[in-house]
Amino acid sequence: MGRKLAIGDLHGGLRGLVQLLERIDLTPEDQLIFLGDYVDGWSDSANTVSYLIDLAKQNSCIFIRGNHDDLAHKWLESGELNQKWLEHGGQSSIDAYRNFSEKEKMQHIEFFRQTFNYYKDDEERLFVHAGFTNLHGPDYEYHDTGFYWDRTLWEMVLSLDDNLDKDDPYYPRRLQHFQEIYIGHTPVTRIGESKPFNKANVWNIDTGAAFKGVISAIDVQTKKIFQSDPVHQLYPKEEGRN
Repeated sequence: MGRKLAIGDLHGGLRGLVQLLERIDLTPEDQLIFLGDYVDGWSDSANTVSYLIDLAKQNSCIFIRGNHDDLAHKWLESGELNQKWLEHGGQSSIDAYRNFSEKEKMQHIEFFRQTFNYYKDDEERLFVHAGFTNLHGPDYEYHDTGFYWDRTLWEMVLSLDDNLDKDDPYYPRRLQHFQEIYIGHTPVTRIGESKPFNKANVWNIDTGAAFKGVISAIDVQTKKIFQSDPVHQLYPKEEGRN
């Protein structure tokens, strides 16, 4: 029986992803759940998407939509340019697509169209890029953007009193819908961590690959962690989002 592996933010760091999968010793039976942000950062944004499209022909893959993926998708499909996007890695994605044909771009547009806002498995686990805000759970969210832009779920968890019992009326209702929640979006390097970090029932797998961190994966059953080298070391002539 294969493993179920959640993989954090990539940000165009294809060399790190390939290295990570080698260290995982990937088999065709393994299921991969990518938590989003495939682009914007290192020079391989477009190549990363092509690689993921091919990888899904070998392995069962679930691709969650990240905020950077949403912005890149809008640019590819309509030419929409967001100034903040350009300042936070978007220019690297535009540059990465310069030598891609229209046919290849259409394949990537279709890839982005088919990404999921979130995924729930049959063991009460939620996989989402950023979070959700509705107290009744993600199925009741009014706006899709929260799934890939929210930071309140993570900030709430970090500030949560460890002594608060789950049955306490003050315990956050958002955390009561799932056994575990897996997210990315906000690098754990911001709180001084270098490996996927767990607080309450939330696991944050974003280990800062866009900056000076690594790409991480976690076996959701055993909690074994796999990591690439720091991605900036694999792209020594580039700045990424640093």
